[in-house]
Amino acid sequence: MYDRIGQTTQNALDRSGYSLYEKKIISNRDFPIEILIKSSSNLREKKAIFGLHWHEHIELHYIISGVLEGTVDQRTYVVREGDLAVFNGNVLHSGFCSSEVTTLVIIFRMEDLAGEFADKNIVFQEMVSQDAFVKELMTDIYEEYERKEIGYLLVCKGKILQLISYLTRNYSHAMLTEKESLKHMKKLERLNTVRHYIEHHYTEDITNGELAALIHLSEDRFNHLFKECLGVSPLQYMNEVRLDKAMQLLKSGHCGAAEVAGMVGFGDYNYFGRIFRRKFGVTPTQVK
Repeated sequence: MYDRIGQTTQNALDRSGYSLYEKKIISNRDFPIEILIKSSSNLREKKAIFGLHWHEHIELHYIISGVLEGTVDQRTYVVREGDLAVFNGNVLHSGFCSSEVTTLVIIFRMEDLAGEFADKNIVFQEMVSQDAFVKELMTDIYEEYERKEIGYLLVCKGKILQLISYLTRNYSHAMLTEKESLKHMKKLERLNTVRHYIEHHYTEDITNGELAALIHLSEDRFNHLFKECLGVSPLQYMNEVRLDKAMQLLKSGHCGAAEVAGMVGFGDYNYFGRIFRRKFGVTPTQVK
């Protein structure tokens, strides 16, 4: 369930492209903040609450109840009730849970709220664990948002500004130069091109050299950049895409396992069966 205030999230590519980049549009100048309450329940297996993506905004996830597993540039954090996960701008991040979890999510651009801090390119710590003042602020924001009494947006904005000041003073561990920030963003934009290409050509026999040529890098440099940012090799990533597509086809019930293997780009059925079972815990023929 999503309970949202703010404005639209728009992918830079269409849904079929599975863009890494997420363009956020928050058009309310008086309240340039997106607030959501996310809840996941009735889970039978580990589930992605939000898939791998990046954007220029800062994204805060405060755990009201349950446990969230968050990833930031290949690092994994277990975020429990009372903890705050911080996803800084221009970093790849995702979130998973395997049990019921409720989170309060706040998304904003620093330059829209606090120009003094935006000029310094502050980077916050990714995890704030069991901080009493953070808990008090986030609880107040959550309760104001739930009640929606007159003036609640002003109260929420004031509390969020307090939170930004507190995090800056106590939980900022680096200040990037503008050059460093732009360099990192350029890396992510390049990989977005590659990921989009894979999503549309995963049935083909794609080489690392072809992918490297898309973004004008040597194959060695490309392989290093890809693994540095995504944590897996290009081949591993392609196989993940193929396996997900195979699961979709098998669940549709229109094709047999061997046929599906060929349709998604696996020439060796035995290999397909092994890595499919490793990922999903069942064989292709057991999927109904």
